[in-house]
Amino acid sequence: MQLINKKILITGATSGIGLQLVDQLHHHNSVYIIARNQNKINELTKKYPSIIAFKADLKNIDEVRCVASEIIYSVETLDVLINNAALQNTPTFIDDDFSLDDNIDEITVNFTSLASLTYLLLSRLNGQHNAVILNVNSGLAIAPKTSSAIYCASKAAVDSFSQSLSYQLKETSIEVLQAFLPLVETSMTAGRGQGKMDVIKATAKLIEGIEKMIVAHDIGKVKLLRLLNRIIPSVAKSIMREV
Repeated sequence: MQLINKKILITGATSGIGLQLVDQLHHHNSVYIIARNQNKINELTKKYPSIIAFKADLKNIDEVRCVASEIIYSVETLDVLINNAALQNTPTFIDDDFSLDDNIDEITVNFTSLASLTYLLLSRLNGQHNAVILNVNSGLAIAPKTSSAIYCASKAAVDSFSQSLSYQLKETSIEVLQAFLPLVETSMTAGRGQGKMDVIKATAKLIEGIEKMIVAHDIGKVKLLRLLNRIIPSVAKSIMREV
């Protein structure tokens, strides 16, 4: 699929990978975004006047339903849905600053809203044209780390969901893809880890994966992690446990 003259919807588009997706795709495509912060939406639409923004907090499933209805009313067809929005909390379950509410929100954004939005927008993807659902995933879906247990689990759930969904949609015109990212230099990963991948390069690789229709696209260091997990899983787990 060549990403030119396509209608593309991106979640989590006001920062990090999502923002770079907007920057790299808006020139030759119709780009729609879902974001919750009105100030950031205003900044984004000022910088990129051609994009169309829909406001919704993906932590709230009622708002997910509402924004899906708005999109269905406003957009006749979609070529690409990029489920990019995600939260990552670092406190462990035994830390004093652990928050149950924060972890519930994390599950909702990372998995529940992703699955819900995908279902609600299928009618706009399943037309007479080829369409793509890209679920932006993480190497942590392959081997989890000690902190961010909910994030790791939710990304593993996205992996399983994506595979099952691809089976369900095999008779349709929709392809389900995943991009497994390494640690990328974004605001979400500030102060975490070393050897991060440049966000512009990571985003370019993600877009390349869509255009080449790579079903499970391992980006950067994830290629090595996948290989280690396949041939020496104990080593992969040991490495990630110390991250």
